[in-house]
Formats: sequence, structure tokens, C-alpha cells
Amino acid sequence: MSDVRKPPLIYALAAILFAECALLVIATVYLIIELLVATPASYASAFFLTLLTAIAAVWLGFIAVHTLRGSSWIRGAAITWQILQIAIGFAAFQGIFGTADVGWLLVIPSVIVIVLLFTKPVLKATTRPER
Repeated sequence: MSDVRKPPLIYALAAILFAECALLVIATVYLIIELLVATPASYASAFFLTLLTAIAAVWLGFIAVHTLRGSSWIRGAAITWQILQIAIGFAAFQGIFGTADVGWLLVIPSVIVIVLLFTKPVLKATTRPER
């Protein structure tokens, strides 16, 4: 690690990513409890949805930790996750069970993360130095 001080925007970016990770952990715990106490229409689907949610939580936590380390690869990984989250958010606006509240809770942080990823301080902090 270098002695260079990280810009505050890196901490803001990491905080949002950690918050998203925490919500995914909560969703995973909820899905595990539901899997144990409820009778799903398909156990295979319920199990794999729970597994995918857990994998996403771990991956997002990994991205958040490496954001604080200033790793250059986090930009692509974070953008990929945010685009997926925006797609889910837009889907939440539609359909029989669509709720705008959930949609906005997914879209707004994603847009903020994408904007933060392209600010000069974050780009500078997550760019590999030339050798």
C-alpha cells in the first residue's frame, strides 16, 4: 500500500458498494429462512436463487474491499453489477407485482455508483501506475 491519501469519493463509492453487499446478505438470509420454513413451487429454483444471491453478495463484498485498495479491475466489475441492478430496478417498475419503491431503491444507488466511477479522483485512484 502506498502512503498516498485516498480521495473521499473512493470512500463514498466503497460505502455504497458495502451497503449493497449488506442488503444482498440480508436477502440471502431471508431466502434461506424462506427455503427452510416455506414450501416453494420448485425446490431447485428456490435453492439456486438463494445460491446466486449468496454468490452476488460475496462478489460485491470483494469489489467493495478492492475499491478501498484502489484496484483497477473494480471499475469494470462495479459497472457490470450496477447495470444488472438497473435492469432489475426497471423490471420492478413493471408487471403485476411491480413496485416503484423497489425500482427506485435499486436504480438510484446504481446511477450514483456509475457517476462516482467516472469522477477524476476515483479514476486516478483506481488506475494502475505506468511502469
